[in-house]
Amino acid sequence: MKKTNDGKSEKAGAETGLNIIHAQDIYKQFGDEAVLRGIDLNVSSGEIVGILGPSGAGKTTLIKCLIGTLGLNRGSVFIHGVAMPSLCMMDRIGYMAQQDALYDDLTGFQNLVFYGRLKGMRKRAAKDQSHELMALVELSGDESKKVAHYSGGMKRRLSLAAALIGDPDVIVLDEPTVGIDPVLRELFWQEFGRLKAKGRAIMITTHVMDEAEKCDRLILLRDGTILENGSPERLKQKTPKGTLEAVFLESAKRQITEGRTV
Repeated sequence: MKKTNDGKSEKAGAETGLNIIHAQDIYKQFGDEAVLRGIDLNVSSGEIVGILGPSGAGKTTLIKCLIGTLGLNRGSVFIHGVAMPSLCMMDRIGYMAQQDALYDDLTGFQNLVFYGRLKGMRKRAAKDQSHELMALVELSGDESKKVAHYSGGMKRRLSLAAALIGDPDVIVLDEPTVGIDPVLRELFWQEFGRLKAKGRAIMITTHVMDEAEKCDRLILLRDGTILENGSPERLKQKTPKGTLEAVFLESAKRQITEGRTV
């Protein structure tokens, strides 16, 4: 066991495989429209789970329900055995939304320190880790620049850094690589792999097939229901074409056909 730079104990590797997120029969409705329809899923430590689906499939709604920022119409979510929503669990969750939640009138560095302090870090520790994270996302030269003057890609990089401040053990990223160049995208995935090796439970939404291939497990989501749930290799074996796109299309066609016969 080692200490993180905010004084917290960290277990790396030893807890890999423990069930961290458990969701059962999640049902979410907006008005008369059902957006999630009876979702069951689990995420373990040391695992990267990708949620793959087209726009409007319910990916963002699902992760918001999992971390407790959206209430459920039915079902339950537990993180580390604690029923969500729970304020006491928020310090252990790193969340990167599709829309950047940054303060334009603060510098990039000040944004990170602010989020670190919100998570209970001491000021010195928050500053130290903020420097490290700015370097990780290649923004060290822009620490003193106000976020109002950041480009869209720079804001996405800073948002990832904000999600990682405080060394959370549950990391939820909504389309994290949108708007960044291929070289930096690869750097992000190297970091995701490092976090996985430390035993973090990671969920990533995407609609990009090549990124989906990098996940340990994929959840194919369409119309608020899970079409498939398994490793990329296992899913590709379900179709003669051997591609994730083919699996998704065949599963979607089967869902439509079954819906017509109900």
